[in-house]
Amino acid sequence: MKRWLVIVLLMLVVVGVVDAQDKALPLPKLSVEVGKATKPEDVSVTLQILFLMTILSLAPAILILTTAFTRIVVVLHFLRQALSLQQVPPSQVIIGLAMFLTFFVMAPTWSRVNQEAIQPYMNNTITLQQAYDRGVVPIREFMLRQTREEDLALFVRLASVDKPQSREDVPLHALIPAYAISELRIGFQIGFLLFIPFLVIDMVISSILLSMGMMMLPPVLISLPFKVLLFVLVDGWHLVVRSLLESFH
Repeated sequence: MKRWLVIVLLMLVVVGVVDAQDKALPLPKLSVEVGKATKPEDVSVTLQILFLMTILSLAPAILILTTAFTRIVVVLHFLRQALSLQQVPPSQVIIGLAMFLTFFVMAPTWSRVNQEAIQPYMNNTITLQQAYDRGVVPIREFMLRQTREEDLALFVRLASVDKPQSREDVPLHALIPAYAISELRIGFQIGFLLFIPFLVIDMVISSILLSMGMMMLPPVLISLPFKVLLFVLVDGWHLVVRSLLESFH
């Protein structure tokens, strides 16, 4: 499984990554042939192809749960809800922005994977297992920097494995879910902070309408323009994106 997992990870890394010498990355060549298996090796290759197709179907989940995408998309959705805008920006815009911000955050990590694992493997200087061992290290380091000790301890305990001597010894199948829930926690914390100023506006508008006896007028209808105006005046997109990018350490 490790072999095919590293292939998927390396395929994700290659996109948008250019080596220091600006050499063009070779495009993979794939040929499919239907025939009768006559040797055990043919059956083995067939099973490997089927397994690879299964792993490729999991590529979006791998991209989401091992990168900065989760935190970014959660915060952007919280922001839209705080502004009381149900369809603006559209979900496609939010997902697209989250993807490109993810590429920006992960660029140093993916560059290391490209230099230390992909390029040596393409040059036939290391084996596939060595490429996996080298390529997974920068990704593990990124996830470990963002993961809480409590979340790591939870999954290590539930996995019933020997207590790791250090964070680097945490198995990958325990690190990924710990990283995912840590990202969700931070995303919800940032989302809560985003709600506070807009909640104050809603409360002020509701109080004014109540004092004027306009109880039948929805407060959100009046507060929406003021929330949008406040967001524009403080250059909200700049502040949110800057805070998001600086939250990764």
